[in-house]
Amino acid sequence: MSDSKLTYTPIEDIPQIYETLQKGFRSGKTKSIAYRKEQLAQLSYLIHDNKARFREAFTADLGRPAEEVDMLELSVVLAEMNDLYDNVAKWSATEKAPFDASWFLMSPAIRKEPKGVVLIIAPFNYPVMLALGPLASAMAAGCAVVVKPSELTPTISGLMGELMPKYLDQDMYQMVNGSIPETTRLLELKWDHIMYTGSGRVAKIISVAAAQHLTPVTLELGGKSPVVIDPKCDVNTAAKRILWGKIANAGQICLAPDYVLVPRDFQDTFVAAVQRAYKEFFATGAKPDVMSHIVTTAHTQRIKRLIDETKGTVVFGGKVDLDGRWVEPTLVKDVKGDDSLMSEEIFGPVLPIIPVKDVDEAIEFINARDDPLGLYIFSNDSAFKAKVIDNTRSGGASVNEVVVHFATHGLPFGGIGPSGYGYGHGKYGFDTFTHLRSTLDNPNWIDTILMSGRYPPYKVRV
Repeated sequence: MSDSKLTYTPIEDIPQIYETLQKGFRSGKTKSIAYRKEQLAQLSYLIHDNKARFREAFTADLGRPAEEVDMLELSVVLAEMNDLYDNVAKWSATEKAPFDASWFLMSPAIRKEPKGVVLIIAPFNYPVMLALGPLASAMAAGCAVVVKPSELTPTISGLMGELMPKYLDQDMYQMVNGSIPETTRLLELKWDHIMYTGSGRVAKIISVAAAQHLTPVTLELGGKSPVVIDPKCDVNTAAKRILWGKIANAGQICLAPDYVLVPRDFQDTFVAAVQRAYKEFFATGAKPDVMSHIVTTAHTQRIKRLIDETKGTVVFGGKVDLDGRWVEPTLVKDVKGDDSLMSEEIFGPVLPIIPVKDVDEAIEFINARDDPLGLYIFSNDSAFKAKVIDNTRSGGASVNEVVVHFATHGLPFGGIGPSGYGYGHGKYGFDTFTHLRSTLDNPNWIDTILMSGRYPPYKVRV
């Protein structure tokens, strides 16, 4: 069993941790690609060597099935670490500027330099991937890093806090555990970059604090990611993929399909397909021992309130166990735009279906709301797909799929507007923590041939 306990970092220790990392970064140790690769390998070993303990920690904090832990968390972050390890030398190499006859003699180039000492604040819903994934990106870029994980997953955060000193160089990488007071103290310090994943409300607080030091910020937020259904889609596949995206991690995914827009005369067909998918997933009904749980009782109560207040028709589900922090997968049809289920991001296994006249009304509905982090289209019609994508905005978009573009190799991940800004994953994560330093080396003799005219005295113009 994972026996890690979450011990909060003493607030008075935080400035010393900060100074340790500042000193470590100034030593220049992270300029070495070999050093970065060594630490990336160690970070991978941290997970590989302790998979069983991580699975147990996820069970303790989120009740998450081991299959989900491996598929949606550990395998994803390990793949990202491997990508960074394999490419860090190439991505860190100085680039020559494009050839230009006027400037090539000055050897213009772009150096890839680490931004410095950075802060990563991670959420509860993917507590390993969204803490150690950005850490790996910053590590590959050559930064020193403080990671602040979520206090809402105490067993997981305690385990990471225990393991980091055993695997990583503490002069460069440290974890600060705690709640609001510890985070507040961290935000009083001057960082070279802050990456935050979580709610828009907290993102505003972080942005204000960062602005005091003109610190750049990357925000990975969320929102209500819509699904647009075309009657020409493969409805059974659509139903299975959408339902999976809604119940994985009990719907606690920033990219989870939040609601479905379906033509009014196709709603019953789609509902029937979701019912079939549900019975296929859970032949005897969903049970708490085969699904993730909600992170806290307060979050569970919030979801219960949304269900209790809906004016839509509950097709299946609706049961809530507050003490067990479990919400039964719930499908609600005939939902209107002003319904309780549309008042906020659901972040739970509840799927509202909103009937609309046609795709034009669906697009209008989406555009009347905040730009979402994800947008999903189910259609076999190329014109339909193009129409939705071309006439909406979102952080990312997937056709005939949900959520998985997050982990697709080679794609950036990020939001737009209220769903966040900046990018992560792979080279895009590396670039987030990298300063592009423009340089040139102009030979002395060039003045006598090409640039003597820049010096006064200038000719007098009449």
